[in-house]
Amino acid sequence: MSMFEPTRRHLFALAALPWLGAASAGHAQGSAGGGAAASLADEHFRGEALAALIATRDGQTLASLGNDRLKVDVASVRKSLLGALYGIAIAEKRIDPSATLAQLGIDDLPPALTEVEKQATVRDLLGARSGVYHVSAHETADMREKRPARGSHAPGTFWFYNNWDFNALGTIYRRQTGEDIFASFAHRIARPIGMVDFEPGDGRLVRDPHSSHEAYPFKLTARDALRFGQLILDRGIASGRQIIPATWIDQSLKAHSTTDRGDLGYGYLWWTLPMSRFGPGAGFAAGFGGQFIAVVPAHRLVVVQMARRPFAGPGRTKRFVRFLAGLVEAA
Repeated sequence: MSMFEPTRRHLFALAALPWLGAASAGHAQGSAGGGAAASLADEHFRGEALAALIATRDGQTLASLGNDRLKVDVASVRKSLLGALYGIAIAEKRIDPSATLAQLGIDDLPPALTEVEKQATVRDLLGARSGVYHVSAHETADMREKRPARGSHAPGTFWFYNNWDFNALGTIYRRQTGEDIFASFAHRIARPIGMVDFEPGDGRLVRDPHSSHEAYPFKLTARDALRFGQLILDRGIASGRQIIPATWIDQSLKAHSTTDRGDLGYGYLWWTLPMSRFGPGAGFAAGFGGQFIAVVPAHRLVVVQMARRPFAGPGRTKRFVRFLAGLVEAA
């Protein structure tokens, strides 16, 4: 049976999400012993007004709700997708994580980077610790309000969830590899792991007039996002092939920084979950409005959540983490 094949249907999903249509009605399904997880998923799906929600354990579906074929702008999940490409490029020695911005010729529009700021390394950017607080594309109001003053922190000394770092990483990737981000993702990750919906045209570049470094939003379906999450859970292996180095995934999901988000840590372009509750190597990619791809290795869980952007509201990350904790307890 396909992990996306429904075993029972829920009429409430059609009522709650009339824009889906009958062909893509929400449904929940569970393997033996997964009834509690399916029930939790039902409640979470309805409460969050989601487009899609899928939870699997060891590749077996615990719950699948909504439209898993709807392409959604996954917002900042893009950063973790780029992080996977960085793992490959670093292993192939096409990008040196210790290289500084000065060595790579990275600057920005006036007010240009200072010589101190240019000492930030690729690794600093991957961990959101560059110390470069320049205006950047695709910033949220929260980022703009909380952005530290220029020169207030030396490179590598302070964590700040900083779109400048993430966007500059996109520039560095394109320059150092000579590849388009979206074509590279399709060729190096999506096709090898069996994604069925993603095409390079599902990505685009977005520029701010005050910065030369573009954001790179992606659109994904829930079923493709699940395949990506399973790749991360399996430490970079798909169909017996090492797609992403396992050591890179381990580093990416290790907390290198504490954050201003409670007990969440930050690795390399991934949020990390507290080991005391979720076990080692647990974390998630997160995007504005309720987009998530989460992995919990200790319980062999992959969870994908896709939300319609108009339903964005405060507290969604906290509620998603509580939902994950419930799945762990039910596992």
